Amino acid sequence: MDAITKAKKAAGDKAAALVQPGMLVGLGTGSTAYWAIERIGQMVKEGLNIRAVATSIASEKQAMALGIPITSFSEIQQLDLDIDGADEISEEGQLIKGGGGSLLREKIVALASRHRVIVGDERKYVRTLGKFPLPVEVVPFGWELVFKTLQALQGHPTLRTKDDKPYITDNSNYIIDCSFGVIREPELLHQQLKTLTGVVETGLFLNLKPTVIIAYENGDVKTI
Repeated sequence: MDAITKAKKAAGDKAAALVQPGMLVGLGTGSTAYWAIERIGQMVKEGLNIRAVATSIASEKQAMALGIPITSFSEIQQLDLDIDGADEISEEGQLIKGGGGSLLREKIVALASRHRVIVGDERKYVRTLGKFPLPVEVVPFGWELVFKTLQALQGHPTLRTKDDKPYITDNSNYIIDCSFGVIREPELLHQQLKTLTGVVETGLFLNLKPTVIIAYENGDVKTI
């Protein structure tokens, strides 16, 4: 296990330690959230009683394989705790998410949670958002029109692909990755993008006031 993977595991373990018996927990998606789910699965085997909602099919499969009981929003109204990763975490606690393609479900779960914990390694912690391309989830029909509008907005869009075909999200949508450069007004940009017909959601996760757990290659783990 290399230093970065060890750091991700350390962050995931620390986040998992916040899970208490009887909680309803959101299980995130990504390389750091993976380790939180692994640790929670171990805790369940040791007797922890919780139920969880996963933010992706992949995370749900992982959780079920570990014996973590899965529920849905047809059965519950709100989650106690959401543990998820991020592609960028600003010093103000604003986020870019969606590199793993699960931004819509991740945002639904985050907004339905009383408390949010974001885990990541030191490379994800930045002064200002914008170096990581901003994912924008769009419906497949007419995606080309959204793409052209994003070009006009100087978003330098790229349609995400997999095996030379458009990448398909768990919600059967496409993702357009945009490079706007330094995002100095994330709320304004989010509002602009959300008004575009065909845009389902953006990867800007704003004003969620998360607890942020950052792991460093030297072994330190800091809670912000």
